[in-house]
Formats: sequence, structure tokens, C-alpha cells
Amino acid sequence: MKTRAAVLHSVGDPLVIEELELQPPKADEVLVRVHAAGVCRSDLQIMTGSTPHVLPAVLGHEGAGVVVECGSESANLRPGDRVIFNWAPACGQCFYCDLHRPALCSVTKDAIWAGVMQDGTPRMYLGKNPVYQYCALGCFSEYVVVAEAACVPLRANLKIPMPIAALIGCCVTTGVGAILNTARVPAGGNVVVYGAGGVGLSAILGARLVGAGLVLAVDPVRDRRTKAAEFGADWTLTGGDGDASIVRERTESRGADFVIEATGIPSVQEACLEAVRPGGTLVLAGLAPVGSNTSFPAARITRGEITIRGSYYGTSVPEDDFLRYARYYLEGKLPLDSMMTRQYRLEEVMQAYEDLEQGRLIRGVLLMNG
Repeated sequence: MKTRAAVLHSVGDPLVIEELELQPPKADEVLVRVHAAGVCRSDLQIMTGSTPHVLPAVLGHEGAGVVVECGSESANLRPGDRVIFNWAPACGQCFYCDLHRPALCSVTKDAIWAGVMQDGTPRMYLGKNPVYQYCALGCFSEYVVVAEAACVPLRANLKIPMPIAALIGCCVTTGVGAILNTARVPAGGNVVVYGAGGVGLSAILGARLVGAGLVLAVDPVRDRRTKAAEFGADWTLTGGDGDASIVRERTESRGADFVIEATGIPSVQEACLEAVRPGGTLVLAGLAPVGSNTSFPAARITRGEITIRGSYYGTSVPEDDFLRYARYYLEGKLPLDSMMTRQYRLEEVMQAYEDLEQGRLIRGVLLMNG
């Protein structure tokens, strides 16, 4: 069958809308009609080359849609199921899956990074040439074939809008999960979030969800600081040299119990450490460019017994956490509608990324099929 998709042919080039040939799903795969896909900086890192990826590729990893066709061995999905894409599908049997850390699965990651299905072959073609799928999803496309394990079905009672479902598939799970799963912030804990984009705002929502004490947000963009305040930040800071002093002032000269870094910028990661109190925790949730380095003062970490933790996909178990966050949205505990700045058609994908780079977006969403 045919599908229209946003294809990156070379690093530094714009995404081009192409009509691709899409092969049918194999035994443990499904064909999904994509309805919504989030505009995320992780895809931008592929476009700029800061994250290497085989090209040409269809980008998009934060999405939701409806199952159209199932492979012969599909066990958990049926045509008509509404699903959220999981960009870190797991085998369910390896060492890390047994530890309930599916994002670290050692079996599936090679194929995912190669942009192919688990059998090592692609499903998208431009003429006779293969086109790869970022995160083995490539949901900047009207239709995709993906592994069944890459789809989390929404139960019939979870009637959430498709754009909200798409956001749960990445930024919400990453940010809220950094609070609930990685840091495990207790009620009353003080939290500082660096970066008030989709992940950072989700972390602020997560902090309020668990009953955190003081919540501060740091971002140089005024509109994002305004949105952070709307989402529950008690104070907002601009990212200047004196921010760590202000954090200590607001926390009785101690510093924050938990600092969540949601930018992926090494210099910001380094600045975050200054806001952490002795015995506190710094969580790195932003994806830094591949090959970049961040320098921390080892003596301060040791003498202050500071914990530094990485948080990949919010240390989530998607089949559980996606549904939990969908329930929270329906219960009014995660007010995600106001996170979406603008919706775009697939043909407007480059306008969406221009808006993102210019600071005009908190989260944009591409609408493919209504």
C-alpha cells in the first residue's frame, strides 16, 4: 500500500513529504493508521546530526493511531484498537526486562537504532530503495507497520483525544516518570526543573501530582516560564548565574531535594548540580547529543553525598504507565490540553520545527488522519 510520510534524506536537509510503498505486517507486527504525532526535539537531533541515524528515514516517535491490520501471530491487538506508540519496545525476557526496566532491553535495541523491524528488514520503500523508521516507528507518516510490542492499547474506558495520547507516548511519560519512577519524589520534597518544554512541564505536573513542596522552574524563554507557573511552579527563574543562590534562598539555604534536568544541554546539566542540596538527587532526563560530555566536580559529589541518576523514558513500564497517565488526564490530575501550542498538518512539519527552534512551541502536534 501507499503512505505519505516526512522523510529526511540527508543531515541538514529539510524533511520532504514523499509517497512511500509500505509492506504489509509480518507475523508479530501491525499496520497502524497514524492520527497524531508530537513534534519533539529528539527528531530534531536526527535532522541536525547530533544523534546519528541511518538515512533516509521517516522521523517521528511520539504518536498514536488505530490498528488497521494485524500479523498472523499478533496476540494482544485487534483491528480497531486505539494505540499509543512505545518507542522502546522490549522482548520481555532478557535481564533488563526481568528487572522491569524495558527501556534498557538488550534484545530489541539494535534493530530499533537501525531503523528496521526485529527481523532486520525495513517495511518502507521509496521506489526500490529502503527508507528507515526512526525508533522503528517513523510516525510522521499516514500509516506505519510496527512491532506489536511497540503499541500499547487504550482500553475502551480511556477515551482520550489522539493528540493527548501521542504526548503520553513520549514527553509526558519521560517527565512525569522522572518524578514518579526515577526520583521517586516524596510528598513535601522540594523540586527544581531545568527546562520548561514538554518534558519539563510534565515533570512539574508530576511534582504537583505527588504533593511536592516548593517547585521551581528554570527556562530562558518567557512564554515557557509563564506556562510553568500555570502548571504549578511556585517560582520561575531565567537560567542566569545567580539561580542556584536563589534556589538555596528559597529552600532555607540548603538547596533542592531533587533537581530534574530536561534540556539535554551539557552546560545546563553542569549548572543544575549547583542547585542540589547535600544528600539530594540530580536526575538527567534530557537527551544530550551523542558523543557530548558533561563535567561534574567529583569532590563536591562525594563530600555532599549527591546522587546523579539518568532517566531514560522516565524509567517507565509503558504498558502500565501509559494507561495510568491516561487515567490521570481523565481525572483532571494531568491537564495536558494546555501543553499543546499548535496543531499542524503533515505538510507543515518544517513550519512546526521552525516554530520549535524559535521558541514558539511548548509542544506541537501533527495531525495525519483526523
